[in-house]
Amino acid sequence: MSQLNAYPEAKELLNFIDRSPSPWHAAANMAEQLTAAGYQQLNESDPWSLQPGSGYFVIRDESSLIAFQLGAETPASSGFSLIGAHTDSPGLRVKPNPAIENKDLVRIGVEVYGGPILATFVDRDLGLAGRLVYRDQGQLATRLVRFPTPIMRIPSLAIHMDRQVNTKGLLLDKQTQLPPLLGAADELPGQQQFRQLLADQAEIEPDQILSWELNLFDSQPGSFYGPAGEFIANGQLDNLASCHAGLTALLASQEPGQQTRVCGFFDHEEVGSTSNKGAAGSFLADTLQRICAALESDTTAFRQAMARSFLISADMAHAWNPAFASSYDDAHAVKVNGGPVIKVNASQRYSTEAVSEAIFADLCAAAEVPVQRYVHRTDLPCGSTIGPITAAALGVRSIDVGNPMWSMHSARESAGAADHGMMIKVMEQFLSKKIPAF
Repeated sequence: MSQLNAYPEAKELLNFIDRSPSPWHAAANMAEQLTAAGYQQLNESDPWSLQPGSGYFVIRDESSLIAFQLGAETPASSGFSLIGAHTDSPGLRVKPNPAIENKDLVRIGVEVYGGPILATFVDRDLGLAGRLVYRDQGQLATRLVRFPTPIMRIPSLAIHMDRQVNTKGLLLDKQTQLPPLLGAADELPGQQQFRQLLADQAEIEPDQILSWELNLFDSQPGSFYGPAGEFIANGQLDNLASCHAGLTALLASQEPGQQTRVCGFFDHEEVGSTSNKGAAGSFLADTLQRICAALESDTTAFRQAMARSFLISADMAHAWNPAFASSYDDAHAVKVNGGPVIKVNASQRYSTEAVSEAIFADLCAAAEVPVQRYVHRTDLPCGSTIGPITAAALGVRSIDVGNPMWSMHSARESAGAADHGMMIKVMEQFLSKKIPAF
């Protein structure tokens, strides 16, 4: 059996990531899929007229998106089945005045976004993508940009000049050594040269460009590897894999259920979620309240709906790495291609608690999918997700889950090819049934 036939969901995931080099591209691609499936786009500044059984989506600031399909019953009666994930990934963002000129070479100043493994961005063919804000006939407009070929690189220092690199590791000064090489200087000053490149790519004039949000990414396409193609590699598996799984499950749920199905994909998780479009902002609560208000006049409908709702916070999990076995709790060392992972933390860095854990385990059993449990080593600090943030803001029961992966926050991450299809099956099971309130 070919790799593509063995793992079709994983192949679709790799294609989705290859088309989504930035949070803005990810949201645009999801919006395109939703529109093709008959979902109607709503605008937050307009009144909403919603019809039971129909599908809708709304985008906030071009990089966060919430999609929902109304159920046969009102949310106050049956609640919301919620899946949450994030569209952003750790990496490098271009500064406003980025050009650094030295000895006829131009480098581009960058800021570190989130917590990437910086050394993994070295000696890679780096692409550039994001959005521009520009002036168009006196009005502000935005445009997505993506350079079709690699445009930058961070060359490493030869071992002849850094004899300890293999014993002490590659440590980069973020200000002076991290800026990637753009190219040779030309007749234009470096700042103008960079603006001209952006303008040419966007098919506008340089003086139209007002600002930008641009990130670097590994331009190597996603791939299968291993003797049977049982593993996948790509950038941004954390967390576009969870976005793709949630969206795929939602679009597979063609017939409306009793409850309203919701998928929320949020930007800025990697930097704390505290923004107008982050999970700590008002976007999800605003949307759910408007759904309730459009369908019911009872002022308590929203609170009733929250009491009947359940959230799956989907973010990737740390798979056991045989080269670093001592970094894991042996009893909770999860394996790639071993199925979805329930993430547990007593300090509520994950939102999982006993009831939500049991509910998700039952969903896995119904979907005939194995389930694993991950707990961080007690002597290491644990990361967090949008789960606790969202559960606290809405008052909903929640669980944190994810697929196991290696090299989280690397420029190129890795995971099991079989896990993605299993996560989709569990999410489809979740969206197909009404979760009982406790």
